[in-house]
Amino acid sequence: MDALLGSRATADLLAREPGVDGLFVANDMMAIGAIRALRAAGRRVADDVAVIGFDDINIAADTDPPLTTIWQPAAEMTRTMVDLLLRRVRNEDVPDSVLLQTELVVRASG
Repeated sequence: MDALLGSRATADLLAREPGVDGLFVANDMMAIGAIRALRAAGRRVADDVAVIGFDDINIAADTDPPLTTIWQPAAEMTRTMVDLLLRRVRNEDVPDSVLLQTELVVRASG
């Protein structure tokens, strides 16, 4: 479903802004859909339009071209959220926000 949404959103964007030369997409599946829409419009990914996703899902390295993406620490996010939730249930102080490290994974689409 996300790939279809990314494809439709990219087609809509290209209709409004045909000269777009870069996309930072909310997640990797939507970025894969964006790549499909760009190809359908005759645009070359990386040469004409850079595409960067977010998540670094397993198939990101196997797309054509391989998807540049932002890796996020999903396991650490889960542990942190559980810890914060349990602390809140126990009426303990919890921070307003927590910053976890992400990493740019450079591949061929960006």
